[in-house]
Amino acid sequence: MNTRILLAVAATTTALSAAPALAQDCTVKVGVLHSLSGTMAISETTLKDTVLMLVEQQNAKGGLLGCPIEAVVVDPASDWPLFAEKARELLTVNEVDVIFGSWTSVSRKSALPVLEELNGLMFYPVQYEGEESSRNVFYTGAAPNQQAIPAVDYFLEELGVESFALLGTDYVYPRTTNNILDAYLKSKGVATEDIFVNYTPFGHSDWATIVADVVALGAGGKKVGVISTINGDANIGFYKELAAAGVSADDIPVVAFSVGEEELSGLDTTELVGHLAAWNYFQSADTEINAEFVKAWKAHAGENRVTNDPMEAHYIGFNMWVNAVTEAGTTDVDAVRQAMWGQEYPNLTGGTAVMLPNHHLTKPVLIGEIRADGQFDIISQTEEVAGDAWTDYLPDSAVLKSDWQELGCGMYNTETGTCVQMTSNY
Repeated sequence: MNTRILLAVAATTTALSAAPALAQDCTVKVGVLHSLSGTMAISETTLKDTVLMLVEQQNAKGGLLGCPIEAVVVDPASDWPLFAEKARELLTVNEVDVIFGSWTSVSRKSALPVLEELNGLMFYPVQYEGEESSRNVFYTGAAPNQQAIPAVDYFLEELGVESFALLGTDYVYPRTTNNILDAYLKSKGVATEDIFVNYTPFGHSDWATIVADVVALGAGGKKVGVISTINGDANIGFYKELAAAGVSADDIPVVAFSVGEEELSGLDTTELVGHLAAWNYFQSADTEINAEFVKAWKAHAGENRVTNDPMEAHYIGFNMWVNAVTEAGTTDVDAVRQAMWGQEYPNLTGGTAVMLPNHHLTKPVLIGEIRADGQFDIISQTEEVAGDAWTDYLPDSAVLKSDWQELGCGMYNTETGTCVQMTSNY
C-alpha cells in the first residue's frame, strides 16, 4: 500500500468506527487478468464478472481500510504471452494492489516471472496440475489430489472402469495431470495398454477419429472411461461428437475437470445426461450460503447466468484477501502474505476453507452428474482435503514440500533438507 493510502486510513480511523464512510483521496486497486476474447472467453468472462460483483459488494460494506476498491480490467485475449505483458501493465502502470486472474496453466506460468520480479500478488482460481508453489500466488483452485486423483478413484471403485482414455488440450495442465494419472493408474494395477492418451490444440473441432479411438479401446470387452482435461470451446465439439456417435454415459462415462455449469450453458445437454464432472463446488449445492450467493449473482449478472467452481474459488480468495488486508492494516504484499496463512472462510458447500502454508486451500471433492437442464446432481462429496503442491506419484516430486510460513520455501527437498529454488518458473 502506498503512503497516501496509509495516511488516509489513519485520518479516517475515528470516522470508520462510527460508519463505513469512504475516504475520497485513496483507492485500493484490484487487477482482473482474465481473457474476454479468444478460445478461453467462454470460461473466463464469467470470472471477470465475478470479481466485479465481489468488488461491488465490498464497496457497499465500506470498501477496504476506509478506501473504495477499483477494479482494473484487462483482456489478455487467450494469448498466453500477453498474460505476462498485461500482468506487468497492471502492476507498473495501473499500480494494482492484487491481481485475480488466469485460467490455463500456460497463462499462469506466463505471468509468474513478472509477479515474482515485481513482488505482485495473484489469486489463481482454477484447478491445475500442481508441481508449483510460488510465494506470489495463492492457488484457490484444486490441486490434483483434490480433483484428478479422487475422480479416478471414483471410476475405479464405483464404476468399475478398466481402460482409461486421458483426453486433454495440448498444454501444461493436461500433460502434467495425465503424467500424474498415468503413474497413479499403474500403481493401481492398470496395464499400460489400457491407458490411451491424446492431446489436441486449443479450439479443436474435429473429434470423429478420437471418439472412434476411444470406442475401440473397449473392443475387448473392458469398461472404458474418459478422463477429460479438454479446455475451452473445444468441449462443445467433443460432446457433440460423443452424442453423434451414440455414446452414452452408460457406455463410456466421461468425467471432466474443466467443464462446469458455464460451459454446459452453451450446449444441448440432452445427450450428455449421466456424464460427470469433478469439482469442489456445484451450483446445485443445497446450502443456505450457496442459495444467497446464487441469488446475488443472478441479481448482478442476469437471471440466466449460472455459477461454477472457479467462481467459488474467487469468492473465497477475494474474501480471504479482504480479511488479510484488514488484519495487516495495509495492502503491502509481504504483510498480506503473512496474514493470509491460516485464513479461514466459509465455502459454499457447507464447510470451511483454510489457507495452508503451501498457498493452497482445504477443499471438499465433489462428483457431479450432468442433468438435462445443464446443472449437476451431486453424487459424491468428501470432507475437506488439504491441497498438495507436489504430488506423491512422481518420484522427483514425492520428496518435495512447500511451506512458505515456516520454511520460507515452496520447493523444499525433505531428503536433503535444502530449498531447491525460490522462484517458481520451473
